[in-house]
Amino acid sequence: MADFRTSSQRERWIFQPHDLTERWAAANQRAAETLAQVGSVEENHVSAEELGKGIQQDHQIILNNEMILLKTLDFDLIVYAPYRSIEGFVDDLEGFCREDNSALQRLKELHQTAISYADKMMLTDAPLLYTPGQLALAALHKSNDTLKVFNFERYLETIFSRQHSDCPVEQFVQSINAIHYLVKVFAWLGVMQFIYKSVVRVDQLKIPTVKDMRHVDRKLKHCWDRSSHDEHKKKEKKSKHKSKRTSDAQLNC
Repeated sequence: MADFRTSSQRERWIFQPHDLTERWAAANQRAAETLAQVGSVEENHVSAEELGKGIQQDHQIILNNEMILLKTLDFDLIVYAPYRSIEGFVDDLEGFCREDNSALQRLKELHQTAISYADKMMLTDAPLLYTPGQLALAALHKSNDTLKVFNFERYLETIFSRQHSDCPVEQFVQSINAIHYLVKVFAWLGVMQFIYKSVVRVDQLKIPTVKDMRHVDRKLKHCWDRSSHDEHKKKEKKSKHKSKRTSDAQLNC
């Protein structure tokens, strides 16, 4: 076993007081920058000014080191959307479907349905995992699966033949299916969240007391009993006649 006193790594683990102070300051700076990034999300937004006041540090220093921290984490702020790619593929489909007039007339509907599906994809992790072209073709695949406008498999083969891609079509189809799976999982989580909220609301409902139930029971019996309806009508007629006689007597006076 190596002896620490004779180890070549000894100098790396022995710090002078000023070294520890510098490391402490650097660690605090990184922590402040990390907190600033965490607080910049929409769900729990905390401005750099508020964070600086809380930790007694100049907020401008935090902002100046923001990009350095993101670069160190290899974090990419750019997320590419598939909408322009969808538009490009739809334009290309005009040439692919030029011999089919009915398909040409339905390309606009195909485009709109694909955009709606792309909106759902943007709520998942798919834009972080796949290219805009893959997302666009997945949206068109889903749209065409509903509308049946053109032969998607044959169109996919023509794309690969023109680009001379080394990626087999089957592997690309697997990527499309994976994107569909992400959208399904997101939708399923939304349904589960709705069910959970519904169950919570049911648990918070006020349970009627015995007195309330008796009151409702009397109301129901009154509604079901025809004789009570007739009696109620007679009382209304009597009250009308009585009010009329009272008004006539007042006029005679």
